[in-house]
Amino acid sequence: MAASESTEIPEPENPQPTTPAPAPAWERRYRAARVSLPRWADHAPAKSVFVSNASGTYEVYAWDRVSGEQRQVTDRPNGTGSARISPDGKWIWWFADTDGDELGVWMRQPFAGGPDEVAVPGLDPSYPAGLGLANDGTAIVGRMTDDEGSSIHVTRPGSAPVTVYRHVESAWLSALSEDGAYLAISHNEHGDAMHSSLRVLTLDGSPVADLHDGPEGGPPDSDLSSMGFSPVAGDQRMLVIHQRRGRDEPMVWEPLTGTESEIDLGLPGDVSADWYPDGRALLIEHDFQGRSELYRYDLTGKELSRIETPPGTIGSAGARPDGSVEYHWSSGATASELRSTTGEVVLTPPGERPPGSVAVSDAWVEGPGGTVHALVSKPEGEGPFPTVFEIHGGPTAHDGDHFAPGVAAWVDHGFAVVRVNYRGSTGYGKDWTDALRVRIGLIELEDIGAVREWAIESGLADPERLVLSGGSWGGYLTLLGLGVQPDAWALGLAAVPVADYVTAYHDEMDVLKAMDRTLLGGSPEEVPERWAASSPITYVDRVRVPVYISAGENDPRCPIRQIENYVERLEQLDKPHEVYRFDAGHGSLVVEERIRQLRKEFAFVDRVIGLPVRDPA
Repeated sequence: MAASESTEIPEPENPQPTTPAPAPAWERRYRAARVSLPRWADHAPAKSVFVSNASGTYEVYAWDRVSGEQRQVTDRPNGTGSARISPDGKWIWWFADTDGDELGVWMRQPFAGGPDEVAVPGLDPSYPAGLGLANDGTAIVGRMTDDEGSSIHVTRPGSAPVTVYRHVESAWLSALSEDGAYLAISHNEHGDAMHSSLRVLTLDGSPVADLHDGPEGGPPDSDLSSMGFSPVAGDQRMLVIHQRRGRDEPMVWEPLTGTESEIDLGLPGDVSADWYPDGRALLIEHDFQGRSELYRYDLTGKELSRIETPPGTIGSAGARPDGSVEYHWSSGATASELRSTTGEVVLTPPGERPPGSVAVSDAWVEGPGGTVHALVSKPEGEGPFPTVFEIHGGPTAHDGDHFAPGVAAWVDHGFAVVRVNYRGSTGYGKDWTDALRVRIGLIELEDIGAVREWAIESGLADPERLVLSGGSWGGYLTLLGLGVQPDAWALGLAAVPVADYVTAYHDEMDVLKAMDRTLLGGSPEEVPERWAASSPITYVDRVRVPVYISAGENDPRCPIRQIENYVERLEQLDKPHEVYRFDAGHGSLVVEERIRQLRKEFAFVDRVIGLPVRDPA
């Protein structure tokens, strides 16, 4: 046929409209609307705020429980993830950073709607470090900056903010008394960023009391966390979580008298707690072996009673003024729900409910430092399966029996997923969490390696198709693992990782610098051999398998330059790799961006080892 010739394909006489194929279940899980547990105004509990992805981006919403009206408060291209409501319910506060860089200022908007305004004029952009809102309109703002350290500021209506605390080490506002007379800060003035102490001040900055678990003038032996002053005006008792018996437990501290009342609940796992609104009881959240449950503890009768909740994970919970408890619950098989002890559903997101997934099973594996707990999700059929080791971030966090769209997506594609609560994870006692110090990264990989061997020997995992994957600290462990355990994995997927630890230290926010010095026992200049031993770039020449890296352009936690250094070394060594950069910070609040990133991971895995299921229903 000559170049100028063309052939037209005739249209059918009766064209039929085509119906687009339905989106796969994994995409529908991400697009399905979900909501956080609403936070209500202390003195106007019918007014609440929550965060939802209903618009396609995580934003702040107002909810009037009397009228039922819901209203989207924020609308920003990269989303908004942090909001508070004033005690009188008149104002919604939200934090405005720039494209996920976490550096910004507090804004506010009337609950009923109206223009946004800078909530505290006179404060330059900073990293958020706590917010306290008093009944009379006074606001206490915690800030951290890379050049000034930590500071606490008090601003009263019509007045400029006054600085009442400042220190070069990390500190943050952790509580404000109901009557607005006292504030509490958590601080790391002693140089241990893993174990905080508490200090109570008046609003003019005068010291009232200190709570410190450790030798006077020395670093803390355990962490102290304030869970808030009593919600009753004039009652200055503070609820504190301590680690004096090797795990998180509650006590009531009276800073004006120095009285400490430890509460031994007899529960085997770690405990968090909050006040009931009358100040007479505590709402207890108990985390044990990857699951959580709720209790009510009566402070007068010292009685502990179980609140019936389904097996799974309680993401957050709160006691309402009528004594009922609202909680955010999910399990590996069931998407999150907002439930109440009244039997009612608190709030139902609009649209389709996310498709469910498979139940989670447990594995207990003997590792070099003790028994390691892992959670396993697997597709139908018999193994061995191609398996993704999905490594959690933190490192002081843990995986549990909760709904995880990313895990469900891998199962849809025919993969088993193993999540390891390595040494450094929370929920298994203080010693387990603290064990990763000095040899960080290497300790965690020992535990991951032990679980890997179990997965192969048990017949769960195909040793030729093992994927090491994770985000943030999990991304760091992924890159480190590919170099330290070069023969163990078929490929790696590292999202927003630490890749070149020394460069990351110099570029990251100061609060993370303090944490890294605590973990490694000093700065890169003080203990260079430890930093080299724990840095992925040290082992990049040993990497033998393809590497996929995704990174946020504006990430203050795992900054882009240190990732560029690692990628440059991969290129120099001619190692197969792929890099995806996105316009956000340490992750994205945009739903379609999250889907895009997972699609790219699937495509990468397909090219390297193949997807058992390419188009899951």
